[in-house]
Amino acid sequence: MDFMTLPAGPLTLRNVTVPACFLDQPGALIRTDIGIADGIITDPVGQDVDMRGAMVLPAFVDMHTHLDKGHIMPRASNPDGSFMGALTSVRADHAHWRAEDVYRRADFALRCAYAHGTRAIRTHLDSPPPQDDISWPVFERLREEWAGRIELQGACLAGCDLIDLPGRFQQTARLVKHYGGVLGMVTYPMEGLDALLRDFFTLAGELGLHVDLHVDETMDPTVETLRSVCRAVMETGFDASVTVGHVCSLSTQTHDRAMDTLDLVAQAGLKVVSLPMCNLYLQDRQQQQTPRLRGVTIVHEMRQRGIPVSFASDNTRDPFYAYGDLDMMEVLREATRIAHLDHSDDDWIKAFTCVPADSCGFASTSLNQGAPAELVVCRARNWTELLARPQSDRIVIRNGTAIDRTLPDYAELDDLF
Repeated sequence: MDFMTLPAGPLTLRNVTVPACFLDQPGALIRTDIGIADGIITDPVGQDVDMRGAMVLPAFVDMHTHLDKGHIMPRASNPDGSFMGALTSVRADHAHWRAEDVYRRADFALRCAYAHGTRAIRTHLDSPPPQDDISWPVFERLREEWAGRIELQGACLAGCDLIDLPGRFQQTARLVKHYGGVLGMVTYPMEGLDALLRDFFTLAGELGLHVDLHVDETMDPTVETLRSVCRAVMETGFDASVTVGHVCSLSTQTHDRAMDTLDLVAQAGLKVVSLPMCNLYLQDRQQQQTPRLRGVTIVHEMRQRGIPVSFASDNTRDPFYAYGDLDMMEVLREATRIAHLDHSDDDWIKAFTCVPADSCGFASTSLNQGAPAELVVCRARNWTELLARPQSDRIVIRNGTAIDRTLPDYAELDDLF
């Protein structure tokens, strides 16, 4: 049988390799059989297919993306590869972000993610007025059109210095509530941040919204708004889910200071998402100098304290990250290298599947019988084979059936530029 094809109908994938953690068993990888019928994982059933040790993973969950920014690189390049260069270019490009422009680029990105094997996505949406009135209805259109293929969540995004909490931000928050979204912003040092955060979490609590923040995306060790976020959560008694992304400055602080902050993060019950590819691209970038810092946050120390840690794609072909394709297999490969996930716990694969699903409230992930047959199947038989190649010939199974994995052509977007 050609590895790229699987027969239709009930079938059993014989002799597959799976991470033991997805079957609630100890250890690393195990060999087993997986039956598929009516879109569900079952006992062995139907036609047998010898998979010769091919690895089976649950479909991925990508919990930190920017669908609204995706693929603007041809018209909004980063002049110097820096964070400020990216921010300036994106703000200028907002002039082009009419509804159809946002829709077409986001839909293109979703088709890529679907072909690569992602089943659920949380996207941040730039929401400074009047962009919020444009992008959120587009998001709702996409969520309806992609229902049954990719489950979508949206989170609003604006810099903390642009949050007019008593004023216009109230309307943005109501939009987020209306569209079933998540309340978000970017935190960085500014006068009055502590009071703003307390009011922000109070508003989120009143509206019954979860929170997702961009925090401390810098190599400056003196930037510690993460501590302010923790204090605000505890002082307000906010008890819904709080996710913080990036938190890069932890990696440049002294050991004792960083560990003290992580103790606060654990006490406040925060969840963390690391974005290693984007941070590797932006952080410690200086012209004509080789970068010496990776930008990735201290994920191992977080896990040691029971802090839920996920990895995600972040930006795609925009000024914040010039590359990427919303391919979580790529994120898995690169995160393993950048953050040294190898020679570590056996279940780091959950940080790309189960943990982000739980953090966002998406459907749970497993390979146990009765679970949805939403799978990614790779020819690789072990971790080194999986991570050594991009797995371009992977099979993606959705609702029990292998899908067409043809990627969209970039030329589709040419008229936008």
